[in-house]
Amino acid sequence: MAKKIVKLWYDREGDYLEVMFDRKAGYFRETKSDQVMEKVDKDGNILGFSIFKVSKIRRKPLQVALT
Repeated sequence: MAKKIVKLWYDREGDYLEVMFDRKAGYFRETKSDQVMEKVDKDGNILGFSIFKVSKIRRKPLQVALT
């Protein structure tokens, strides 16, 4: 079985985390959270997500449904 590679990237200056499941062409779109964007391909399949203001997540977990 082929292993899935997940790419994580954190920008400390921008306080920004990006998580990619697949390296394909796509675009970011909004979610119900103003902190989270999801990256999708042209068919709407999830390729990854990004989180802004990561350091502000302290007391309770950030929970967002990716569609």
